[in-house]
This record gives sequence, structure tokens and C-alpha cells, in this order.
Amino acid sequence: MVDVLVIGGGNAALCAALMAREAGASVLLLEAAPKEWRGGNSQHTRNLRCMHDAPQDVLVDAYPEEEYWQDLLKVTGGLTNEKLARLVIRESSTCRDWMRRHGVNFQPPLSGALHVARTNAFFMGGGKALVNAYYRSAEALGVRIRYNAPVDSLELDGGRFVAARIDASDPASVAAVAREHGATHVMNAVEPKFVPTIFAGALDAGADYLDMAMSLSEPHPTEPYAQTGVKLGDDQFAQAPDWEKAGRLALVGMGVEPGLSDVFARYAADELFSEIDELGTRDGANLVVRDENGDEIFAPSFSIWTTIEECLNPPVVWEKDKGWYTTPPFSEPETFVFPEGIGPVECVNVEHEEVLLMPRWVDAKRVTFKYGLGDEFIGILKTLHQLNLDSTTPIRVRSANGPVEVAPRDVVAAALPDPATIGPRMTGKTCAGLWVTGTGKDGKPREVYLYHVSDNEWTMGEYESQCVVWQTALNPVIALELLSTGVWSGTGVLGPEAFDARPFLELMAKPEAEGGYGQPWGIEDRLS
Repeated sequence: MVDVLVIGGGNAALCAALMAREAGASVLLLEAAPKEWRGGNSQHTRNLRCMHDAPQDVLVDAYPEEEYWQDLLKVTGGLTNEKLARLVIRESSTCRDWMRRHGVNFQPPLSGALHVARTNAFFMGGGKALVNAYYRSAEALGVRIRYNAPVDSLELDGGRFVAARIDASDPASVAAVAREHGATHVMNAVEPKFVPTIFAGALDAGADYLDMAMSLSEPHPTEPYAQTGVKLGDDQFAQAPDWEKAGRLALVGMGVEPGLSDVFARYAADELFSEIDELGTRDGANLVVRDENGDEIFAPSFSIWTTIEECLNPPVVWEKDKGWYTTPPFSEPETFVFPEGIGPVECVNVEHEEVLLMPRWVDAKRVTFKYGLGDEFIGILKTLHQLNLDSTTPIRVRSANGPVEVAPRDVVAAALPDPATIGPRMTGKTCAGLWVTGTGKDGKPREVYLYHVSDNEWTMGEYESQCVVWQTALNPVIALELLSTGVWSGTGVLGPEAFDARPFLELMAKPEAEGGYGQPWGIEDRLS
């Protein structure tokens, strides 16, 4: 047993190993490369940028903190944590003494390089000499080093969190990890294409299961814009008897959408309406993403891969006298006014799980899902379809290393900004909700919109997560708490509508200081 395990053998890893050993810990360092190639990219570096207020050994003039900070902003485009960045900047003024104690030597830059003589301290012998010095010092201090030791999984024992690498495409791998750790629930938060394998692995391991998106659909072979083919979730619902027989629960569609609107549907049926005409999920936002120059850019707030799948597949509608049927993409446009300053947004039919879930547990005459895409977004999606760039079938293309096969949709996803990184450049709010019409408990016509709004400025400030990602993650966490305490329970394959909505909404709105999540949800009565 060792106190500290360091994975990697470059500059950062070596510094961590050395400091842990200096503090008295036993240390094991695992380097994937053989000894002759140790050090990673640190072998190829040559200098260290250092803050200083006056000339210091190999540094001339001054390079104050504020100038360093402004230089960093330029190269990062503002995407940096100021508190951490300034800490690093200040420490750079004194770290050379520590480096020298571990055998690193410095030299002035070559002649003619006055501009970097002020900002950068150069390693004598370059990056290779730097890492060799650190390795010598580590060995002298008693750090154990293993070469040719790549790490592909990790388990932390004795704490609350255990992490392991899983092949999501292999049910046996999912089941093995769940069994190894005695998992009671398997939470599927990866792409929908992995639903069948994770679903099967959880059942095989005897664990309950949750997901935020259901098994994928396949259009009708001859009438895709009139009849359903394989519907979202069909594969999972077909296996419901197996889950019932095993006494296990698969809670499907428990994100924000699907998820929260499904909880709202249960609440509306139980608490607000005696008869429901339409359950209409309506989602919209006023989010704007800008580049480093402040210009608005096209950057979807969640996976473009999934967006294409949802928006270009035939949308599904459910009606009591017809059952499920499909329409062409972007059908039945309407302007829906969203609350809390978002305002009017044009919404269109989109394929989504709510339409496949709600009619199974909630009595209504019609169920729809419409999303506020906007003209620009719709136009881009149509263009991608016309150019076959929405295809998931790999095609052969040229590359610098010769011909390769790549799916056009993967190229589109790679070319756009990563949704996980756009939070600092995004402003606005996103709203998820359910529009319900029908007859109220008093026998009078009623129309309400139940909703939750997530403000990107708040989620970035509190969690450093953009609002769409944060809002999606909130709901399965609440559901897991209700399942773990036994407030929600069941067997088989069930949607959120199968459970009492009141405990979910109460826990969601309860202040954090009282053990809740501090996220009030809203209700607008639109006929009053």
C-alpha cells in the first residue's frame, strides 16, 4: 500500500510526486512510456514564464502580475479561472528556488531574444534535462517509479466515490463493474446508442437502472411521415417482463426532457385537472453564445449529434382516437411565450420521449412535444440534411495520413464548439415545461404551464456548468434520492409518470438548508 498514487510521468506528475514525498507520504508513480521516452510532452518544453517585479537571476526588467494576467487572457480567450490563474502567476515568482533544489538549472535566453528574457526563464538542457533532474530527485527521495505502466481504470477504496472504466458497448463489462462494487443503481448518462447494452448489463447485475434518454427509433420503411416504425423506448418496454420477473426497476426518461415534464404531467392529472385535452411539452430559451470578439456564433447548447437525431427524425404525436403517428420534421409551428423574460419563441414538433411515455400512464386526448429551435437553427438542420451531413454511415475521405472512413455527422460535431465548454461565453435562460389544457377540478376550462427556468449566469457562478447541462443533471439526482429512501419504488420498466409527483416537486423546491435542492418550479394559469 502507498499513500499517494501519481498517474503520469511528466512535469506536473513529477512535481506532485516530489511534493507528496517531501511531506512524508509514500509515493508510487506510474509512467505509461518506457524509461527512455519518459516525461511526456514535458521533454519538449524549454522554459517557464515567471512573474517578477524586478530583475531576478536570468530574468531582466520586470513582468508584474497584472501584465501576466492580461497575457493569459489573450491566449485563453477569457476562458480561465481568475482565482486559480492568479495563484499560479504569483507562485511562478518563487518556484525556481524549489526547482533548483531538485536539480533544475536555468540559463539566460540566446542573444537576440530580449523580449523573452523579461518573461521566461529557460531550462539549461531543455525539457529533457528538466524531467531527468526531477526523476533523479524522485528516486533519491524514495519515490517508487514503474515504467510501461498505462492506467485504464481507477478505483478509490475507502471513500464515498468509486470510479471505474466501463466499456459501455459491452453488457458484460457493465454488469461486471456493477457487481464488483455492489451497485444498487446504474445511472446511464451516455449517448442513447449505448442504452441497449447498459440496460442489459444493469439487469444482468441485479441492479436498478435510470436513464435520461431511451433506446433509439427507426422510421417506418415506407411511410416515415405518417406511421411510426420502431419507436423511442420500444426495445426497453419489450423487456419489461424480464425486469418484473427479476423484481428490478428500470426508470426510463428521467432527465429534464424527458423527465421533469413527465413529472409535471402526473402532477397535472392528480392535482389540477379532472380531464386533460392536451399534454404539450414546450421547451425554449433565449441563449446566446459569442466568440472572443463578442460576435454571436452558432453553438448548440447540447450535443449536435443528438440534436440532429431528434430534429430530423419524424416527430411523433399521440391522439386518443389514433394512437401514435408521425409528421414531417418541423411541423405545426406555433409561437409560445415562455416565462421569466424569455418571451415568445417559435416552436415546432420534434421527436421526443415524452410523447411515448405520457400516454402510458396519464389519461389525455392528445400528447405533443415542441421545441423552440428558431429559423436559423431549423435552416442549418435542413442544410445539413440536404448535404447528407446528418448521416451516421461512414464515408471514405482523404486525410494527411491517407484515406479514412468517417461519419459525416461526427465531422459536424467535431467542427462545432464543445457544448461543455461554451458556458463562459453563453448568456440567457433555458426553460423546460409542460403546457396542459382541459377541465379543472372545479369543472371549468383550464390552461396551465408548469415549468422550471435555469439561468446560465447562476449555474456558471454556482457550479461552473452551463445551464442546459446543469438542468439536465438535476432531475435524475432528485429521482435517485427518492429511490434510495424508498419514497419511489416499483418493478418493471416505468417512466416518471408512474410515480407520485408531489414528493419530487417538494424536494426540488425545498431550500438547500432544509435538505432540498433549492429549485422552485413555476405554474402559470393562462386563462386567468
